[in-house]
Amino acid sequence: MTHPLLFSRREALKSAGCGFGMLAFAGLANAVTQAPVVAPKAKRVIFLFMQGGVSHVDSYDHKPRLDRDDGKQFSFDDARTIANSGKRGSSQRVMKPLWKFAQHGQSGRWASDLFPNVAHHVDDLCFLHGMHTEGVAHGPATLFLHTGSTNFIRPSVGSWINYGLGSENDNLPGFVSVSPSSGNGGPRNYGNAFLPSVYQGTAIGKAGAPASEATIRNLQNAMFDRDAQRKQLDLLQAMNAEQVKRVPGDSEAEAVIKSYELGWRMQQNAPDILDLAKETTQTKSLYGIGEKATDNFGKQCLMARRLAEAGVRYIQVTYGDNGANPAWDQHSNLPQHGVHARACDKPIAGLLADLKQRGLLDDTLVWWGGEFGRTPYAQGNGTGRDHNPAGFTVWLAGGGVKPGFAFGATDEFGSQAVTDKVHMHDLHATILHLLGLNHEKLTYRYSGRDFRLTDVHGRVVNEIIA
Repeated sequence: MTHPLLFSRREALKSAGCGFGMLAFAGLANAVTQAPVVAPKAKRVIFLFMQGGVSHVDSYDHKPRLDRDDGKQFSFDDARTIANSGKRGSSQRVMKPLWKFAQHGQSGRWASDLFPNVAHHVDDLCFLHGMHTEGVAHGPATLFLHTGSTNFIRPSVGSWINYGLGSENDNLPGFVSVSPSSGNGGPRNYGNAFLPSVYQGTAIGKAGAPASEATIRNLQNAMFDRDAQRKQLDLLQAMNAEQVKRVPGDSEAEAVIKSYELGWRMQQNAPDILDLAKETTQTKSLYGIGEKATDNFGKQCLMARRLAEAGVRYIQVTYGDNGANPAWDQHSNLPQHGVHARACDKPIAGLLADLKQRGLLDDTLVWWGGEFGRTPYAQGNGTGRDHNPAGFTVWLAGGGVKPGFAFGATDEFGSQAVTDKVHMHDLHATILHLLGLNHEKLTYRYSGRDFRLTDVHGRVVNEIIA
């Protein structure tokens, strides 16, 4: 007689038939929700998160009036001014851009010399100049960017996409967050909330740490060889399957079974994907790897390309840190924007060029932006800019959006989105649409209610779709 804890893998799977049957049924039950409902134009997303909020009026939103009225006092009754002063009518000093603007490419899109390398790629970019969002502080605005909510526990964008589409590669997670920050939401920004845990993001590295240390924890086991580890996993999975059989529909246990199997497959595949040494010297140079200013973010962007090429559905790359103030948060000393731009400009341009030359840009949607923009005036009459959620710019590239295109506008100061406004809910809806998902139908029932990324809001911005 076989000892009950020493049965074979085949016996374990046979005895776990009910549990896996329930798992299959759960997948079928969600098939309508998870299947693409429109023709997809993109297969995957790379989100380049500029933590802290890049100044749009110093980068991609050209406002000649800021030069003409530099130093003059005007009243800006925006949410940040009212929050700080508690009243309307406060006077602020207009501050001109610190970087020179020019038109670039055949499309003639405006970009400043803050990002000179990315400026060479404007003919591939689709600018959204009329963005606006929720939250005037980093915490709520960052959560809203990632989850569609400023304060409630909600699944992140990547988790919704992972739930809706899964990974293109069964040996890798569907959602990876490269060097995420622990602040302003931390793990909630790549968390699954009430979605099954199998859909949460896999964190690689952390903000502020060298990208050379960015790896998946516990991916290697030096204590046991492959056969011994497989036997351990078989025993553990058999025990998990028995738990599922006793409690049919235990989604958490079923998610554990899935995650353990994925972890096993990742042990065999992920180390090779994360090994940047396999890239040519020419490719590394394209990303600025080996150069002091760009080496770290260059490695993060190259890792994103390798993950995208390997079939990861949603990859987020964070340019930021774990300090009290996020990287791009220059309330004073705005010239520090230049330091951060030098660190990420060449890697981002390299990523765009590399994706394009490999034929990946056509079905990869690249999304660049922060949680909000910056004000057109100097904060406290100083040398920096305050938060501006009322009007800012993000850009998209590839994945079915119009190249060399600009949509929407802020007012003549760059203070408020006024024309063809795009709310963050709208951007989320559009990203899902480009992936073949209807944001109104991608739902998950929890606590008696059908939830979705865009809540009860959002429209697809068809005007930017090619």
